[in-house]
Amino acid sequence: MDSIKQVWEKVEENLIKSREDFAKDPSKMAEFERSVHKEFNDLERYFIAQTFEDWDNQIRGSLKRLENWVVVRRDKKELVTMSGTVIFNKTLFKNKKDGHSEYLLDKILGIRSHERITDASKAQILEEAVQTSYRRGGDAACISEDKVSKEAVKDILHHLRFPNEEKPTSKKVVDYLYIDADEDHISLQFKDKKGDLEIGENHWKNNCVLGKIVYVYEGIEPESPKNKRHRLVNPHYFCGVYDGNDNAKLWDAVYSYICDNYDISKIVKIYLNADGGSWIKGGYSRIHGITTVLDEFHMQKYLLKMTGHLLDSADDARSKLTGLIYKDEKAKFRKEVENIAGYAEAESKQKKIREAGEYILNNWDAARVRVCGEEAVKGCSAEGHVSHILSDRMSSRPRGWSRIGADKMCHLRAYYKNGGDMLELVRYQKEEPVAAGAECEQILSSSAMLHSESNTHGLVGKYYEHMNHSLSLQTKEKIYFNSQIWLL
Repeated sequence: MDSIKQVWEKVEENLIKSREDFAKDPSKMAEFERSVHKEFNDLERYFIAQTFEDWDNQIRGSLKRLENWVVVRRDKKELVTMSGTVIFNKTLFKNKKDGHSEYLLDKILGIRSHERITDASKAQILEEAVQTSYRRGGDAACISEDKVSKEAVKDILHHLRFPNEEKPTSKKVVDYLYIDADEDHISLQFKDKKGDLEIGENHWKNNCVLGKIVYVYEGIEPESPKNKRHRLVNPHYFCGVYDGNDNAKLWDAVYSYICDNYDISKIVKIYLNADGGSWIKGGYSRIHGITTVLDEFHMQKYLLKMTGHLLDSADDARSKLTGLIYKDEKAKFRKEVENIAGYAEAESKQKKIREAGEYILNNWDAARVRVCGEEAVKGCSAEGHVSHILSDRMSSRPRGWSRIGADKMCHLRAYYKNGGDMLELVRYQKEEPVAAGAECEQILSSSAMLHSESNTHGLVGKYYEHMNHSLSLQTKEKIYFNSQIWLL
C-alpha cells in the first residue's frame, strides 16, 4: 500500500504539471487530455500488477501454504488486461505430496497455463469481433497501444463453447407462435485445412457453406405508437452451420426452446415462414403441429420468373396464377404454366419458367396459406434478418472462412443478438462438468464465513461484527485472500 501511495504521489505531481502546461497554452487541449489519460492508464496497470504481487507475497508467507507447497522459483508474467499489458512477478511452487509444480496465484485467479489475456479483455475482443473483424477485435482488447493478433482472436473464437439455454421459472401463454428460417451463403478459404476444397465439374472450387438462421417470435408490433416501422415481439435466434444429420440438432434446439418457454397446450398454431428449402422441411417432422407458410419474397420472385417475359400482360398473368393458388386448382395452375412457357422463344427461358412453376407446386400448401391470408399469418422478415444478422458480418464483403470459424461466428452472432453477456461466455469456457456428489460439498467464501460466525455466536455476534467493521481495509483484504489460500 505504501508503494501505491508513492506512485499516486508521482501521478499527482505529473497531473499538476499537465494542468500547468495546459494553463500556459489552453489551445493544446488534446495534449492535455492525452497526458491525463496516460497517467491514469499507467496507474491502472501498476495498481493491478502491485495487487497481484502483494497476493503472491501473501501466498509465499502463508504458514498454511507451507503444509503442502515449497517455493521453486519466481518468474515474470505478462498479462493483457483492459488497461494494457501488465507485468508482474509470481512464484512457482512444488507440491510435497505428488511433486507437481504450479503457480498458486494463477490457480486462485483462475488463470490457465500459458494464458496471457484476461477474461475482461477477451470479452471486449468478442464484443468487437462479433460486429466487425478479427483485427478490430484484437485492437479492442485494451485501451493502450498493446494489441492482440488476428490469429489469437481466431483461436479464441474457434475454441468457444456455448452454454445451454436457461429454463425460465414459468412458461408464457400465447395464441400464436412464429418461426422464420433462411440461410446465408458463406465463402470458405478451406474446410478443415488449407487446400482441401473440392473442384467441381465447372472447374470452380466448391467453397460455399450455408449459415442457417432460425428465429422464434410471438408476433410483430410498431416500434412506437406513431411509427410505421415494425419489430418482432420477443425474438430468439438460432444460427450455425448445420449439414446433413446436424439439421436435426438445430430443429431440436428450436423445439426445446419452445417447450421450455411456452405452454404448448395453449398455442392455437405455430407458423413456419420459409422458402421451402429441403433443410427447412426437415423441421416439419421435428416440431409437431406446425403450419408452413411460403414467404412472400420467394413467392413473388418465382411468379415474376414465370411472367417477366409477358411485358404488359405480366400483371394479369400473375393475378391469374395467384387466383388459381387461392382456389386450390393445382392442375389448372400446371396447365397455365405450360401455356405461359409457350410464349417464351428460347428453350432456356422455357426451362426456367417450368422450374419456377415446379417450385410453387412443390410448396403448394404453404403457398395457399400465404395467398389465402389467414388473419394470424404475418409477413416473413427472413431475408432482412439474414442480411442483418449473418450477411452483415459473414458475407456482404469479400471474406474467406474455415468451416469451424463460420460455424462459431454464426453461433456467436445469435448469442450476441439474444442479448448474451460476452464476459459470462468467456467465463463459461473455464467451467468443468460437476462431478457426481460434488454438488453436496459447500465451500464458504470469506464473507460467508464471517457472516456464519456472526450468527453462530448469538449475542456475542454484535461484538464480533463491531470488530469486523473496525478492521482496516488492508487487513480485510488480507483476511479475504487468506481464505483462498486455505483452499489450496
